[in-house]
Amino acid sequence: MSQNVKSLVAEVFNDLANILENGYSQDRVKVGITTLGSELGEDEILRAASLAKNKYSDFEVVLIGPNKVDGFTCYEAKTEDECHKVMEKLLDEGKISGCVTLHYNFPLGVSTVGRIITPAKGKEVFLATTTGTASANRVEAMVKNAVYGIIAAKSCGIKNPTVGILNVEGSRQVEKILIELKNRGYDLEFASSIRKDGGCVLRGNDVLAGAADVVVTDSLTGNLLMKIFSAFTTGGDYEALGYGYGPGIGQNYGRIINIISRASGAPVICEALRYCATCAKNNLLKIADEEFKKLNSIGFEEILRSSLKTNKEEVQEVTAPPKKVVTATIAGIDILELENAVKKLWSKGVYAESGMGCTGPVVMVSEEDHDNAIKILKECNFI
Repeated sequence: MSQNVKSLVAEVFNDLANILENGYSQDRVKVGITTLGSELGEDEILRAASLAKNKYSDFEVVLIGPNKVDGFTCYEAKTEDECHKVMEKLLDEGKISGCVTLHYNFPLGVSTVGRIITPAKGKEVFLATTTGTASANRVEAMVKNAVYGIIAAKSCGIKNPTVGILNVEGSRQVEKILIELKNRGYDLEFASSIRKDGGCVLRGNDVLAGAADVVVTDSLTGNLLMKIFSAFTTGGDYEALGYGYGPGIGQNYGRIINIISRASGAPVICEALRYCATCAKNNLLKIADEEFKKLNSIGFEEILRSSLKTNKEEVQEVTAPPKKVVTATIAGIDILELENAVKKLWSKGVYAESGMGCTGPVVMVSEEDHDNAIKILKECNFI
């Protein structure tokens, strides 16, 4: 028997022995966690590591911090900055497959997808995104956030995640771009609001009900939602529910780094480790590469550039036509373009006013001008 065969046999028997003794194979995913920086103290993070170790047998928790802890592989780091340097080195060398940390600065273009549990129905929802900046342009960032959310959901086993857009500034522009991507062949399934008027633009009720697998928003709003959903039962100073702020995702970004916050408690940190391990096991980085290849094949960047051209060049000093009673409303116009839309109608001789309905911004016109106004706004790409 050759030496290679002997080594292979020995390896198999060692692995079998480990499965019989511990209930798992040595060939598990290794997920790191940095133990410094929490407002709740290092002990809270260590408690989370113990929870994860006892609860899950398919991944191994590796500690990065100042103290050695029995039962864990530990890498020494005395400061938060040193923790991040050690973390990056371990990731790049393949000694860990992912890591959970806090206070980490991602490059522009990378943003994190959080994962929450909705109250009452217990539906899991991906918040895209919760930290980081996908783009300096708000609308472009939210479009990319939608893609990042799809990637995260697919990494957690959801083959065709439904996507909804939170009704914040820029949502209608984001909707138009995502529809264009879908029309060009990108496999995207829109969610539908539980409210009577339906549509993929979501309101607070929809988020609470879990109407979409992926909720798209700007990262500041996503961060706020993450905190509310994870700490609403505790008074705000201890995040007790959910999976944390999620992995940083971006085109050509090569690491799986999941974020928690200063107020994340042991239950959340434990599930953040689970989330990170799932993304690593299901190869989030490969899924991200595949999604961006699909998008780039249909001209993703060109679609963004052309769609993000605003109607600002159309804005000029326009005198309003004679005032009329406005009782007909036109929805679906982004708030960022609302005044431009009104002025465009004025320039075409249609009297209009801006307003805010229960579903968002509206343009108000007379009943007799309603059809013509819609035609003008469609021609000028406002709706």
